[in-house]
Amino acid sequence: MTKYMPFYLDNKNFYTNQKCFIITGKNIGFLTAFLNSSLFKYCYIDNFPKLGEKGRELSKIFFDKISVIQPNNDVEKQFLSAVISIQEQYTKEKVLAIDKMIFDIYNLSQKEREIIGFIEIE
Repeated sequence: MTKYMPFYLDNKNFYTNQKCFIITGKNIGFLTAFLNSSLFKYCYIDNFPKLGEKGRELSKIFFDKISVIQPNNDVEKQFLSAVISIQEQYTKEKVLAIDKMIFDIYNLSQKEREIIGFIEIE
């Protein structure tokens, strides 16, 4: 159960506790960017059951409902670079740039972009 789900690309071999999930595989830069994007947060609100006043239930069954594009190698490299950059120094401008990249790859219309907007973790 969580209010927000920050996703981190671990390239330093950190250890986790029992409260963390680990995702591995191909296109991990893109996946990290997508899971931290306003688009995913918008989907998260509708697809993960509410627990309590502000929490959401995290289960694989709910993640499976979210459609994730499989990027090509060039797109993965762009997202990987953007994710590493934002993890080194977080700025709102970088977040907005990654959101735009996600919106572009999903070919969202201007109206869809406006409906989703920018969803910031408070």
